[in-house]
Amino acid sequence: MLARAHLARRRTQNLLTVLGIAVGVMVLIAALSLTNGFTRALVDATLRASPHLSLTAFTPSPRDPGLETEMRADPRVSAFVPFLGDKGLLTRPASAGRAAGVDFTTLFGVTPAAAEVLRLNPQEGTLLRTLGPNEVLLGAALARSVGAFTGDEVRLLNSAQRRATLRVKGVFSTGNYLIDSGYAFTSLGTLQALQGTANISGYQLRLRDPDSAPAVGDALTRTRPYTSVPWQSLYGTLLDQLALQKRVIAFVVFLIVIVAAFGIANVLTLAVFEKTQEIAILRAVGATRGLITRTFLIEGALLGLGGLLLGNLLGLGISAYFTVRPFQLPGDLYFITALPVEVRAGDLLWVNAVGLGTTLLAALIPARRAAGVEPARIIR
Repeated sequence: MLARAHLARRRTQNLLTVLGIAVGVMVLIAALSLTNGFTRALVDATLRASPHLSLTAFTPSPRDPGLETEMRADPRVSAFVPFLGDKGLLTRPASAGRAAGVDFTTLFGVTPAAAEVLRLNPQEGTLLRTLGPNEVLLGAALARSVGAFTGDEVRLLNSAQRRATLRVKGVFSTGNYLIDSGYAFTSLGTLQALQGTANISGYQLRLRDPDSAPAVGDALTRTRPYTSVPWQSLYGTLLDQLALQKRVIAFVVFLIVIVAAFGIANVLTLAVFEKTQEIAILRAVGATRGLITRTFLIEGALLGLGGLLLGNLLGLGISAYFTVRPFQLPGDLYFITALPVEVRAGDLLWVNAVGLGTTLLAALIPARRAAGVEPARIIR
């Protein structure tokens, strides 16, 4: 009752304080949601042309029927494909009106099952599934770098200094510039013939749950001469950078909430000065220090809860807007072409818990000051 009476006297100041907290919470929720969306979009774009799990043999060896049988029976495995990997120099000879093109590439020899492991768009998946002898599928940025179009012939010099001429079957685009500028696919038989071997480098797998890649890899390679390479290990540096980016953004934006919390401290400090005589009278008629402290803490909590509620509504509203109309990005610079939004319940709980705790701490200083009023001195 006392807290409500005090707040009713300073409506304009209270409203500005609530708005300050709301803006801080709104920006924090929106920033975290956009960061989550950026991380998820980048990971999804990366995994379109990358397997969730790679099982690489210690030395190139023939296909392993026992391992293939176990992978087919494992409910966690959605699809798998044997592959042979190599690195090479890709060149396109000069022609009328076009200078020669050259670039390095990571080349994978795969079977038609690769279309089930990789999540390219339907047209690109068809090209991957129907790769014939001496045909190659290039990443879109790699094709631009080499200057190769569908139907052109390119020359490959592989890591063993062997040469081959390949016809460009088409191009694929994942939205991740690093993959689109470095990866190429050819048929397994083509790369085996170039290397003069019938062996494979290992298997690439797509899982029903990408986060289970480390556990699945450990289970499949426990008794076999294979190295498990989950996508989390392959792109570990990227994931660490994204996590650090999120923490830095959250800390910087949280400073807005701290500044707004000082508004609560300011409002309550002024209230203590104005109500000093009333507080002294309350103490003289039997009000305890605890009662006075609770009164001003309740005022701070009400202001904080009002700001948190409004901030949540505004933050979720902004997130909904960017969900409908994603913010466009230059793909060559940021790897993805649009910035999606992903609101996580854990982030909302963290923002509200820390926001409420900050506002209560801000209210504690003036509350303790109010509780320390000496009634005899003030009344005299």
